[in-house]
Amino acid sequence: MSEFFNNFSTLIIFLHIISAIIWVGGMIVIRFAVHYSMQNIEDPKIKLGRTLENLKRFFSMVIPSIILLVTTAIIMILALEFKGGELYKFVILKEIIWSIMTIIFIVIYIKRNKAQKAFDNADFASAKNQLTPLAKYLIPINIVLGLFAIILGITLRGF
Repeated sequence: MSEFFNNFSTLIIFLHIISAIIWVGGMIVIRFAVHYSMQNIEDPKIKLGRTLENLKRFFSMVIPSIILLVTTAIIMILALEFKGGELYKFVILKEIIWSIMTIIFIVIYIKRNKAQKAFDNADFASAKNQLTPLAKYLIPINIVLGLFAIILGITLRGF
């Protein structure tokens, strides 16, 4: 694994970083730009439909990014032999954070799918109820966790 990493380290680190940027940056854009611009839409049906479509498109970028982030993280952990070293606690903490973020993402994904089903059945109140915790709690929590994980990554690269 070390030889593989040595031959492709720039690409592996780039893919790892760009994946984190897409995931965390995408959540920031969804929450603080798209969400607020959606508030200008007065028709609740159109607003819900657009929100569902935005999340669907977001997921199509984020799911591959999460897979790539995990894959590159495993490669780096193995190749750089962090286990047992003084930095291993940072690696473990990053793994915990990204794992929690993934669990929250799965909840977001499930809630979005439930909202889509409710929307398709013209149950707009239920669709809105499924989506509300995403903007209020789940995405902001993941943003904070993601930013903290990025800081830890910078710390690991600095050593």
